[in-house]
Amino acid sequence: MNEIRAVVIDSDPLFRTGVAYTLNGEADIAVVGEGASASDAFRLAADLKPSVIVLDIGILGGGAEAVETLVAHCADVKILMLTSIVDDQQVCAAMQGGAWGYVLKGVSGPELVQSVRVIHRGERYVTPALAARLFAKPRNPAPRPEQTLFSSLTGREEQILTLLAEGLSNKEIGGRLEISEKTVKHYLTIILDKLNVRNRVQAALLAYNRSNLVGH
Repeated sequence: MNEIRAVVIDSDPLFRTGVAYTLNGEADIAVVGEGASASDAFRLAADLKPSVIVLDIGILGGGAEAVETLVAHCADVKILMLTSIVDDQQVCAAMQGGAWGYVLKGVSGPELVQSVRVIHRGERYVTPALAARLFAKPRNPAPRPEQTLFSSLTGREEQILTLLAEGLSNKEIGGRLEISEKTVKHYLTIILDKLNVRNRVQAALLAYNRSNLVGH
């Protein structure tokens, strides 16, 4: 069995111990390090080479800010964000920065374990309660059935949305499709409007969920 080497970073020692205890109770997961700050996360990531880092967004040094640094220096690590207070901007910043998953601190033990396994195998995970908030409709939204939303996309817009759901940045999407980053941004503005969502994370999650439904 391919063991998941995890590091837990949280400023609350009691909560951190609980997370580590839950994960260590699984045969395929081993918590190899714990810390309380962004600097701890950088040090442990460099020294221990974990496959997953469970990171509290509220740590000293900033969890959302730490994500980009961790991803830049440890390309293979998958980061699962933990939060007790839902802030849409923080969620978007962390996911765009390279986090693979996002869960609330009130998550159950089984869901925490599931989220770690999901991101370890290279899939995105957002706890349902948080996804529901991200997809909260803006004021006075125009009613649009989901199928109508996607059917309004052009072929090029579908291509960009698919790559977005795979976690690619605007620059990477542009390189894949041989178009400029500015052109990608232009298409994304149109896509967000057609899908009636507020940001790229919502659009990516919507596309990801649709692909899962189609796959089943």
